[in-house]
Amino acid sequence: MKKKAIQNNIRRLRFDAGEMTQQELADKVGASRQTIVAIEKNKYSPSLELAFKIAHVFGKEIGEVFSYEPENS
Repeated sequence: MKKKAIQNNIRRLRFDAGEMTQQELADKVGASRQTIVAIEKNKYSPSLELAFKIAHVFGKEIGEVFSYEPENS
């Protein structure tokens, strides 16, 4: 199975933030819960703006939430 290039720590960060729900995160960043689910499962890469909003909610730098690894490495 091919590894997705963009990985994230959103599920862990939600847990660390008092078990924030996907819906609560979605409401804070102006996205749908389905979008948050897809991002968490690495099925969808967020826009740069949405990625920054998610990082901001957790008080993290974007690189602490998302990481990029080329698929051929």
